[in-house]
Amino acid sequence: MHDRFFVIANSITAAYLALTIPISIVCIVRPHLVTPRVVLIFLDSVMVALTTAAAGGAASIVYLAHNGNSDANWPAICQQFNDFCQAVSGAVVASFLTVVVLMFLVILSAFAL
Repeated sequence: MHDRFFVIANSITAAYLALTIPISIVCIVRPHLVTPRVVLIFLDSVMVALTTAAAGGAASIVYLAHNGNSDANWPAICQQFNDFCQAVSGAVVASFLTVVVLMFLVILSAFAL
């Protein structure tokens, strides 16, 4: 469940960023327009929240894969699937870096107003 949410949320964020390129170009060409900038700030903030939730959920699953849970009798599976765990861990780290970039984007957009 968490893995699907992780992939879908990051796909939505990527599609959003691709679709807002024309709006961003309009904001650069016509800097006096305020409404598109406010809409972009709001939607960028929503994307930060969505990507953070997805990365947090995936990070909890990666933690269980690396360490297991002795209370639930779940062994660490990364010893058997080392390449998979490294790839998933890299994806989670990349998602958290995306969150940082999106936060920077929101701050930059707010200062541009």
